[in-house]
Amino acid sequence: MIIIGILFFIFGFVTWLNGSLIPFLQVICDLNEFEALFVTFAFYIAYTVMAFPMASLLERTGYKNAMAIGLLVMSVGSLLFIPAAFSGEFLLFLLALFTLGTGLTILQTASNPYIVLMGSIESAAMRISIMGLINKSAGVLAPLVFTALILSGIGSTQDLSAQGIEELASKLVEPYIVMAVILLLLVALVKFSSLPELEFEDDPYDDESVFSFPRVVLGAVALFFYVGIEVIAGDTIGLYAQGLGVNAATTLTSYTMVFMVLGYLVGVFFIPKYFSQQSALISSALVGILLLFGVAFSSTTSTTISDVLWGWSGVALLPDSVAFVALLGFANALVWPTIWPLALQDMGKHTAKASALLIMAIAGGALLPLAFGKIAQLTGDMQGAYLYGIIAYLIIFLYGVKFHKLQSWRA
Repeated sequence: MIIIGILFFIFGFVTWLNGSLIPFLQVICDLNEFEALFVTFAFYIAYTVMAFPMASLLERTGYKNAMAIGLLVMSVGSLLFIPAAFSGEFLLFLLALFTLGTGLTILQTASNPYIVLMGSIESAAMRISIMGLINKSAGVLAPLVFTALILSGIGSTQDLSAQGIEELASKLVEPYIVMAVILLLLVALVKFSSLPELEFEDDPYDDESVFSFPRVVLGAVALFFYVGIEVIAGDTIGLYAQGLGVNAATTLTSYTMVFMVLGYLVGVFFIPKYFSQQSALISSALVGILLLFGVAFSSTTSTTISDVLWGWSGVALLPDSVAFVALLGFANALVWPTIWPLALQDMGKHTAKASALLIMAIAGGALLPLAFGKIAQLTGDMQGAYLYGIIAYLIIFLYGVKFHKLQSWRA
């Protein structure tokens, strides 16, 4: 459990660096908002492209060895940031991000079934919530640490000279070298650990394709839209706030992560004792829809919401619409922990392929933010563009109400 927890911390740290990386690459590579969101595309599309190949690798090597391979691939991706930073070539940055995403694909495909199947299926959401706490705590730290390291000695990314932009790019090297070293150490930790292999008994579905199970396929669809809206909430908040002139916009992914941590705490303490995984999923979708209305129709200057929520703490106040984007983290927190056990229940030897299909859904994090960016660019209204996220929450709602119960496509 401790080793899996460390892996989930790594997932969070690497994933949520992207929210801070985007504004920096926008300056270094001279990108508009739509082009900058190819950072999320390159990272998350790896999950779709590589999921089934990695599931086949997982079935051949076993879960433990696959985790070690995933960490090794991630270390290679981290080292690719060195030539990318020195050249300033956006395509090299995208290659590095795709390689990191490939390594994470292996890790996620192997580790999520571990958490689901290491205890009763009814309490799986609680266990995933614990991992989510670890994951999103890393997401809180990553933007703060990363931004502090990159801006040290620079101060601001506004109106940098050519020399200043070159210095900013070179600042990206050290964090990713450190990450590569840590990942290599984790390869050894996993390889020589006592992690047991998952063993599956024969099941009645041996000859069935994973696509024969509507709860898995529709679970992947729901996760596609969930990951899309999660990434929009975490990775566009900085761009949105920067457009409104908010200071320290590159750290704001941490605000979204803080609210995700609070949501995970609800899962840890209340599932399954006080409410079921299904009811948590339905409630999350409804809260998400309400918060999107808050984003779209609240003030871009007033700080009333953040004053109520954390005005006492001394933390910087945000315009109401930005605060609502951060609050989406709370609505999103319990979607991933509840869809996984509902989709994987009784999958037996099909678990690896089912897990791969669910992991492929992370492509939502690649495609939906790009769609969001294009809508914002075409309409000139980034605030109003958030309303399109309602589609994602409606699909999540339908999965919680009906789709996870389907036993066959004829039902």
